[in-house]
Amino acid sequence: MQTVEAQVIDPTLLRLLQPIQLPKLTRVVIAVLPSEGDERAAWLQASADWLSQAYGDDEPEYAPELVKKPNPEFDR
Repeated sequence: MQTVEAQVIDPTLLRLLQPIQLPKLTRVVIAVLPSEGDERAAWLQASADWLSQAYGDDEPEYAPELVKKPNPEFDR
C-alpha cells in the first residue's frame, strides 16, 4: 500500500503531490482525513469524555482493604 498526498483542484480532480508508479487505469481508494484542527479537537473531546467516566461523581469509592498492592508514596 502506498500513501500519497494530493491537492484538490476541483470536486472531481486531484493533483498528486508526488508521482506514483501504478499502471494506467489502476483503481485507487481515497481516504479523506480530517484537518489537523478537527482531529485535535476530536482527540481532546474523546480524552475529556474518558476522564469524566474514570473520575466522575458516580465513580465508586474503594475500601483500603480492597487494595492488593499499596503504594507507599501515596499520602492520604
